[in-house]
Amino acid sequence: MKINIYIILLAIFGIFLSCEDVIDVEVTTATPRLVIEASLDWEKGTLGNEQLIKLSMSTPYFDVTSDSDVSGASVKVTNTNTGEEFLFEDQNDGTYTTSNFVPVLNDSYTLEVIYNNQTYVGGETLMPVTDITNVTQSVEGGFDDELLELNVYFNDPADEENYYFFRYYEEGDLFPLLADLSDEFFNGNEVHDFWEKQDDEDNNEEAFEPGDTVEVNLYGISERYYNYVRLLIEQYYSGGDPFSSNAAQLRGNCVNQTNPDNYPYGYFRVTEFVQASYTFE
Repeated sequence: MKINIYIILLAIFGIFLSCEDVIDVEVTTATPRLVIEASLDWEKGTLGNEQLIKLSMSTPYFDVTSDSDVSGASVKVTNTNTGEEFLFEDQNDGTYTTSNFVPVLNDSYTLEVIYNNQTYVGGETLMPVTDITNVTQSVEGGFDDELLELNVYFNDPADEENYYFFRYYEEGDLFPLLADLSDEFFNGNEVHDFWEKQDDEDNNEEAFEPGDTVEVNLYGISERYYNYVRLLIEQYYSGGDPFSSNAAQLRGNCVNQTNPDNYPYGYFRVTEFVQASYTFE
């Protein structure tokens, strides 16, 4: 019996020693691709003339030193209903800006990016959004009846398909909470969405307390963007690690017309949104 216990202790001790070994992990590196971050978001009630598009190159997961910003590209957005063109000026830091964009609800827009003699094109329709009617707090509608939650209400237009994208952000957080919604099961009715935070040291999250301020953005989006962002959110919150593979490779609505195999990452969206802010009491 003493010999068996001694062997077991040696085995356990060996396991702890092995944890000190340095393991070199080979991570597959893919060919760099153009990343197009083109979200032309028009806040209801504003001109929406100032817009920004960001271009970069994809980099390996552990590469935090490379400069991935893309300069020297030609960036243009065209209203396909009117033919009006909006040129985006290169700021030499990966961003391209314009101050004369004209948003028109339900009009279609085309993005054209020319970089390294290759032409990337994407198209989208500017969808309207309904107003947020009320923002409240409570402790009864969430998962824990002792925690504060934020409640957002709006009325979904009847007799039409609508798709929504939420962005919740509390001051001081590193990242916002993202959510998507379809009116498939509540067309024409009042919609209630909520956000409740729980104390979670692993994710550096704390429950809401009086004095906390949250910003809510509600976007009206196309069905195609809804399908895209739904998969994006699922993959983002799946809890995976850098060594796991996604269930499906996520493609946006931009294509490379010069070389289809060299497709870009990212999405070109054109949306109207409303914003509300709430401070817990």
